[in-house]
Amino acid sequence: MILARTLVLNLARALVPTLGRRGAAALAVWGVLVLSAGGTLADDRDFDDAYLWGAKADDPDYLSVGAGMFDVNDDEEAGEFRLEYRSDYRFLYFLKPFVGVSATTDRAVYGYFGVLADLYFGKRIVLTPSAAVGGYSDGDGKDLGSTIEFRTGGEIAWRFDDRSRLGVAFHHISNANLDDVNPGTEIVVLNYSLPFDSLFR
Repeated sequence: MILARTLVLNLARALVPTLGRRGAAALAVWGVLVLSAGGTLADDRDFDDAYLWGAKADDPDYLSVGAGMFDVNDDEEAGEFRLEYRSDYRFLYFLKPFVGVSATTDRAVYGYFGVLADLYFGKRIVLTPSAAVGGYSDGDGKDLGSTIEFRTGGEIAWRFDDRSRLGVAFHHISNANLDDVNPGTEIVVLNYSLPFDSLFR
């Protein structure tokens, strides 16, 4: 748990130029509070490599909805809303596919698909790094230089008893220099993930 807290604090320090001191501090406080609560409530006897990689978690597929801020690192900020389907199918032991779409208040739209990995710290804390590729239309918003854009980042979330999750995600989008213009952008989003089968009960 100490290692996880150290990673969160170092990530927040690295994001000071992007999020500003207040934004990075808020991320650090959220991460440390979640990890502290998880360390208190989790049963350490169940914490082993199998749980870390999700083998014991047996979580379902999810429908994830999110809202946050697009382009927090620059001067073309806009609100962002996103919807993702996260499959429970695993390959290479721990990777899972997902697909999603996001839209901003400047009418930019990004449709994407990729892979993610759920890393469990006890029964409550889930760290989810992910990578995706998709098509981007800037609408009246920021020109990212190419239709093809790549998204990388991660989410730290609290896992409730019903397996739903509430988390904060940070992602970077760029075209990986497919075009001479490649300003990139950073996004911070609050996500709520609901087990997909609960929608039909």
